Amino acid sequence: MSRHGSPEDRGSADSYYRRKFRPHYFVGGTYQSEEILEDQMTAQQIDEYRQGYWRNEDEGNFKDWG
Repeated sequence: MSRHGSPEDRGSADSYYRRKFRPHYFVGGTYQSEEILEDQMTAQQIDEYRQGYWRNEDEGNFKDWG
């Protein structure tokens, strides 16, 4: 499993919570450190985000708000 706050982790979380596809990650802990946005990310980091997002979409693991 990837580090909490990593591009893959953020992609998976965005999908889980049904948020839009928005590549980003955190340098350290999620919401506890600097957020890096897509225009500052490498192609590899964007791909890691994409993998986390689409893997969760394929698994259908979404937050049940009910």
